[in-house]
Amino acid sequence: MVETETVMSTAHPIARRLRRLPRYRVLCREVPVALRFRARLLGLAWLPRERVGAGLLIPRCSSVHTFGMRFPVDLVFLDGAGRPLSWRLDVPPRRVASHRGAYAVLELPSPQSAGEAASRGESRRRPLP
Repeated sequence: MVETETVMSTAHPIARRLRRLPRYRVLCREVPVALRFRARLLGLAWLPRERVGAGLLIPRCSSVHTFGMRFPVDLVFLDGAGRPLSWRLDVPPRRVASHRGAYAVLELPSPQSAGEAASRGESRRRPLP
C-alpha cells in the first residue's frame, strides 16, 4: 500500500515553475502565489492538467486570460480579505474574464468531467450572494 501511494504522488509532479513559488492557503487549499511578472503572465498556460496541482493564486489582479491553456479552468475572483466575489466555471482556452473590484484571482483546473460548456466554448458564471 505504501508503494502505491508513493508512486501516485510522484507520477505527475507539479511543474517546476509552480514549485518555486511561495504558497498561500485560500478557500481550504494551499496554492502557489504568482508574485513576479513571469508567473503572473504565464499562470497555468502551456501546462498539462496533471502538472498544475491545486491551482494558482494571482494577487492584485481583476482580469485574466486563458490563452495558451490546455484545459478549461475555474476562476474564483476574490476580494481583499480572500472572500469569493464570483466564480467563472469551465472557462475554455482563448478567453478573457474579469470582475470589477476583485483583488485576486484563483485559477483552478476544472474537474476532469469538464462538460459541454467547455466543448461549446462557453463558460458558466456563478455570482455569490
